[in-house]
Order: sequence, then C-alpha cells, then structure tokens
Amino acid sequence: MSEESDTYYLTKEKLKDLKEEREYLMNEKKSEVADKIHEAKQLGDLSENASYKAAKEEMRETMARIDELKEVIDNAEVIEEKKNAEEIDLGTSFIVEINGNQKEYELLGSQEAEPTKGKISNESPLGSAFIGAKEGSEVEVETPSGVQTYEIIKIK
Repeated sequence: MSEESDTYYLTKEKLKDLKEEREYLMNEKKSEVADKIHEAKQLGDLSENASYKAAKEEMRETMARIDELKEVIDNAEVIEEKKNAEEIDLGTSFIVEINGNQKEYELLGSQEAEPTKGKISNESPLGSAFIGAKEGSEVEVETPSGVQTYEIIKIK
C-alpha cells in the first residue's frame, strides 16, 4: 500500500530554519518537557494534577510538531530564487498593478506564504493565477468582491 505525500516547495533558507526547529524540538524541548512531566509526577495524585496534565499536553504538541516538520522536510523540494525570469513561477518576485496601485509579490510554497508581506502561495487562488504569466500580461483573479484584473508590470 503506497501513500502519496504532498510536495512542500521551500526556499533553502526556510528548509534550513525548519531543520533547525526540528533539531531544537528533538534535542532540547523534549528534554525540558520530560523534566516538567517528571517534576509534576513528584507532586502526587496525577488525576488532579494540573501541572502534569499541562506538561503531558505540551509533550503531545511538541511531538506533533516534530512529526509535522519531519513530513515537510522529508517531502521538501527546494525552490531557487529566479532572477530575470521570462514568466512567473515558484521563486519569482514580480510587480503588479491593480486599480492604479502597484504591489510587489514573491511566489512561494504554502509553508512560506505571508500575504501581508507580499509572499503568496502557489496554491492560493491569487498565486496560482500568476503562474506562467509574462510581463505586460493581465491576470484575472476571482475574489469575494468579484473579478480583479492584475497587470504584470515587471518580473524581477
């Protein structure tokens, strides 16, 4: 039985950050939480021990994050920053004009998306609409307020 995993598109920097986070969780955080559990056990009755329950929950959350990071790291595909690209793809920075205003975006994988900072996911409706677009072209995106037209001003 083969299970297909998602591919996670990450920059080298983000992959490095995730690996460092995983190492920290595995080598330091787990020990710290295990110590909290041990200390809480010393307090007596576990059925009414809030410290013990909180520490056990913290361990569950830590282990879940470690598992999540392992999944992402194991299935990561590094995207390179694209300079002087002809069309928009993962790793591309570009400037668009919408309603007379210019905005700069960088198209990245979902793990790195921060729309308020101009980092948009290739999986989002906005990001996926830009894939393959060239300078000077127009891209229409369906939004809750209706169709928005973006003009690609510059691909960096």
